[in-house]
Amino acid sequence: MSTSIFTGDTYDTDDKTPRAFLDKIALNTRLYFMAEYIGIVLRTRREALDGIYDTEHWIKSSADIFRLVESCGGRFHLTGLDNIRSSPDPMVFVGNHMSTLETMTLPCIIAPEREVTFAVKESLVRHPFFGAVMRSRNPIVVGRENSREDLAVVLSKGQELLAAGTSVIIFPQSTRMVKFLPEKFNSLGVKLSAAAKVKVVPFAIKTDYWEIGKVVKDLGKISRRKPIYMAFGEPFEVRGTGKKENSKIIDFITSHLKQWGGEVA
Repeated sequence: MSTSIFTGDTYDTDDKTPRAFLDKIALNTRLYFMAEYIGIVLRTRREALDGIYDTEHWIKSSADIFRLVESCGGRFHLTGLDNIRSSPDPMVFVGNHMSTLETMTLPCIIAPEREVTFAVKESLVRHPFFGAVMRSRNPIVVGRENSREDLAVVLSKGQELLAAGTSVIIFPQSTRMVKFLPEKFNSLGVKLSAAAKVKVVPFAIKTDYWEIGKVVKDLGKISRRKPIYMAFGEPFEVRGTGKKENSKIIDFITSHLKQWGGEVA
């Protein structure tokens, strides 16, 4: 496993991190950022199609995007990193979903510490650019149209992955949302945790630095004035139906978003 680029329980982008020259002359547009991002995506797609896109490659490409964000004015503030390292056992990571940014950068934060994959929508594994990469990560694939079918798939494939030592990242919301709506936050994550008898790690993110695109969701604007926040809570066990534990995760997300100035219903 690659050595993590993060040490300690927190990480804050150095305020003196230089902004890329080409980003500066792009007059605060997203042109340089998107050109570099698409270049990384095309490289990873080629590696995946060649059958060489393993965990090491995933961590590297994720770190490349993390550093690209920083070179384009993004300022990360990460807390609770020790909670990712707290146990060698596989765990279920459950949090809110706001933009493309967390999908692209969570691998370099979590994967150096443990094997991990995502629960993703079927459309993502069929995507012309991201599909090959996501398929190479052996994700849990759900349709997001039939909740009962999704639950069955998550419990079946999820328990298989966890038993084999691979942790799972789940975004219970049906789609990316800037405004957090607790009623849209389902209990898939805690149900998987309970069924597999593994701990769950709550996490909260505020990643509207990278906005949701109006035409292509993954290619939205970037807002350099908006800090990027990620917080990981202490792992805990899920008992019974998991209703209380899911409420605990919602409270964790809500409290952090309010602290960060995020939108909560």
